[in-house]
Amino acid sequence: MSSLEIQPVSGPVLGTIRPPGSKSLTNRSLIIAALAEGESRLTGVLASRDTEVMVDSLCRLGIPVRHDQDAKVMTITGCGGRIPQASAELWCENSGTSIRFLTALCATGHGEFRLDGNDRMRERPIGPLIDALAAAGVIARCDLGNNCPPVTVQTTGLPAGEIHVGGHLSSQYLSALLMAAPAAQGDVTVCVTGELVSRPYIDMTLANMQAFGAVIEEPEPNRFRIKAQPYQAREYAIEPDASAASYFFALAAVTGGEITVSDLSRNALQGDVHFVDALEQMGCAVRESDAGITVVGGPLRGIDIDMNAISDTAQTLACVAPFATGPTTIRNVAHNRIKETDRITAVVTELQRVGLQVEEHDDGMTIHPGPLRPATIHTYDDHRMAMSFALLGLRQAGIVIADPECTSKTYPEYFADLAQLCGTGS
Repeated sequence: MSSLEIQPVSGPVLGTIRPPGSKSLTNRSLIIAALAEGESRLTGVLASRDTEVMVDSLCRLGIPVRHDQDAKVMTITGCGGRIPQASAELWCENSGTSIRFLTALCATGHGEFRLDGNDRMRERPIGPLIDALAAAGVIARCDLGNNCPPVTVQTTGLPAGEIHVGGHLSSQYLSALLMAAPAAQGDVTVCVTGELVSRPYIDMTLANMQAFGAVIEEPEPNRFRIKAQPYQAREYAIEPDASAASYFFALAAVTGGEITVSDLSRNALQGDVHFVDALEQMGCAVRESDAGITVVGGPLRGIDIDMNAISDTAQTLACVAPFATGPTTIRNVAHNRIKETDRITAVVTELQRVGLQVEEHDDGMTIHPGPLRPATIHTYDDHRMAMSFALLGLRQAGIVIADPECTSKTYPEYFADLAQLCGTGS
């Protein structure tokens, strides 16, 4: 489909849904299981373009992965910290987690590895990770000299010792080094220089590593000591994707409905589950039970919010804000400019396209509520643009999503699930 018109709903939407497995946890668990000793079984995994890219790359490195899509299970034969192949060409499309995590994984091997992606990937920074590996003794470079992919890694293993990495652009550089560290030639201490964005993603990484037996200490904030010992294979259940859940929580907010996301709790490993706290500030009611988390929509008010820790849900909140009383300001998400697209400029542009007054800031935006008008939403090959802006179409007729299939990156069934909940057949 080149476009999809969203059908408005006639009243509050009520229902229960379980989104697919977390992309963040699926790709982290694949890296960790790949380095483990033995055969791991991941249940509830996400099947999407981003996870397909990761699986293909691991197979090219000589690490077998079997995927039962019907059962949502992946079985990984770990390499025990010794990558079988001495060379590989890895194609990562526009999957930031894949190229960053795989670059660090390749550094633990013996040989030469090249990682590349599509045009947008070639604009996304990876320099802090490459600089960290190079300073640690791995021959690593950005081939075009612009701190972006393609990347070449020539290595005889990841040395022991201290590794310093910048954290102000993305937490994924740190996550990549942390996950690779147990396969180093000796114990490793990874230190963050400067600010670290999205700390909840690091907590997720650490918990994921520890579930597979990693021994980690944090003697002071953002300084991590990791013992060099192989991960141990295990069966591991992937949580529902909390970022994907944000669209359904927002569905309750914008329609005044009631939506339960099953099998998800505020104690989830994924920090994005705290998107419900933002909705609560705006006037929604949030309930938690053994079944999951329920959001009940209510009269919405604008808020001023720092979304640094849950930045992947900033677009979702931006599409709730038009229905609030008073302006909403989203702050401290400057790193969203180097995601699949510049997510700050893209959101501002598209909200203005539907007739809203929106001010762009260096690190966010201010959205003023007001009447909407029909428009075709440009999605910039960004799955989160498509999924979040669909919410506007539930309240305003004539909202068309261009390139809806870009959601295949993380949630191929999104529009079908949304339509089923809404009973719209859109």
